[in-house]
Amino acid sequence: MFQFKKKDKKTKARLGILQTDHGDVKTPVFMPVGTQASVKAVKQDQLTDRVGAEIILGNTYHLYLRPGVQIMEKAGGLHQFMNWDKPILTDSGGYQIYSLSDNRELEEEGARFKSHLDGSEHLFTPENVVDIQRSLGSDIMMILDECPPYPCEHHYAENSMNLTFRWAGRGRDQFLKTSSKYGHKQAQFGIVQGGTYKDLRKISSEQMISLDFEGLAIGGLSVGEPAELMYEVTDFNTEILPEDKPRYLMGVGTPANLLQCIALGIDMFDCVMPTRNARNGMVFTRYGTINIRNAKWKHHHKPFDVDFPSELCSEYTMSYLHHLFKANEILGLILSSLHNLVFYTWLMKEVRSRIENDEFSNWYPGMMEVVEKRI
Repeated sequence: MFQFKKKDKKTKARLGILQTDHGDVKTPVFMPVGTQASVKAVKQDQLTDRVGAEIILGNTYHLYLRPGVQIMEKAGGLHQFMNWDKPILTDSGGYQIYSLSDNRELEEEGARFKSHLDGSEHLFTPENVVDIQRSLGSDIMMILDECPPYPCEHHYAENSMNLTFRWAGRGRDQFLKTSSKYGHKQAQFGIVQGGTYKDLRKISSEQMISLDFEGLAIGGLSVGEPAELMYEVTDFNTEILPEDKPRYLMGVGTPANLLQCIALGIDMFDCVMPTRNARNGMVFTRYGTINIRNAKWKHHHKPFDVDFPSELCSEYTMSYLHHLFKANEILGLILSSLHNLVFYTWLMKEVRSRIENDEFSNWYPGMMEVVEKRI
């Protein structure tokens, strides 16, 4: 499903195309997170017409609990349910189970957990996670994995990695003996684990490669480790992963994180940061990061990213957005969320253009410095 197009001459950055029955996706790509069949504060037509999103992410754990598999199947799958005709990737829920460490038990059969909604007990197995994602009808589904915490001891990370591999084999078997419910092809990605230990990352990479997934993800990063360590492990992993399959770094990250990890050979990203931080007043721009609640913007009667042609919020001044946040108006959350998603999409387009024109290696370090500034 992945067509490799071009590689940067001085870094590991690369261009590619993800091919799905709901459309092609140009990589590197950032996937807006629509955990519960909704990208928070943003309508689907805005995602396509204003943001320019080509693929979004949904979450198996949340959609399984609410609205549930029966409703999803009666609706005709997640695409029909949320009126989205472009590709969707669904996470297996492994990360959510990781975050529920006080309310879950891991066993060979799977992950037993209590719902955060009503305390009811459930079991996710490698097999039923595939079945749930068949019912969701996502274009790309992730395997069930265990995400170890940071820091953790080597023996814990090793046991976790081996459990993930055993689960991966069972999940792959289930995927291969079942079929899509809605007439379009689905792909399955494996997840490399191993904490921050390179010996385990090498083993886990080789384990996942052996199962011949359509794509491979790097999991277990962006869970509290320093950014430099995340980069080091990512760089190590991309040296091992095959070039002819997409590489997805899960849960990352800031604009600077994306730029550095693209230079290390990553194709796909997702993170709640652009919308979550937007709701707290953090706005990403080509000149640096803004806290729109700060008093300095009260009298700034200019758009907050001047001369940004594709920017929706060039229609509004920073003074107005500051007022909306101070007045707790919902429109402030909508506009800031749209702005940040448009910025992330613009950044990915700019990256692809720079790789195409052999300019990426000279451009991205300076751009990293810019986006990390607070203004």
